[in-house]
Amino acid sequence: MIKVQLVASYICKRYMDTFHQAIDEMKLHKLLYFTQREALVQTGEPMFAEQFMAWKYGPVMPLIRPLYKNGLLINMPSDDFINANKNVFDMVFTQYAPRDSWSLSMLSHDEYSWIKARNGCGVDDYCDTLIQLEDIREDAKRIKLRRALYRNNVTTV
Repeated sequence: MIKVQLVASYICKRYMDTFHQAIDEMKLHKLLYFTQREALVQTGEPMFAEQFMAWKYGPVMPLIRPLYKNGLLINMPSDDFINANKNVFDMVFTQYAPRDSWSLSMLSHDEYSWIKARNGCGVDDYCDTLIQLEDIREDAKRIKLRRALYRNNVTTV
């Protein structure tokens, strides 16, 4: 596993290189979440150990907030790490990075892990409940099943 700060730095740099603009903070948090989930889909293992909180607009990695705000997401993971996780990053950047932050927020609101962590909280309530890795694993299983069903339907048509 790697520190989430390095993954966030990579996402910021790749976003700038791809879209020629800085990523906004909300989108960064959502792409981090989808990266963690995609790592679980593809490898069965989390990319990083740090946990998200179930905030109002979706999963947030509190550790990243001050680093983002102060321009401190500059330390990059090794090329070996990036290459080993190329398929994970490529999937996240293909599927999610082009979307606007609010649509990613809405997508994250459909995630079992976020819904479960916010159980008992109102839609506008502050919630600092941690999203459990096992619940993100459940989201990953659902995505993996959906992809398998889609592949089977496409090949049988």
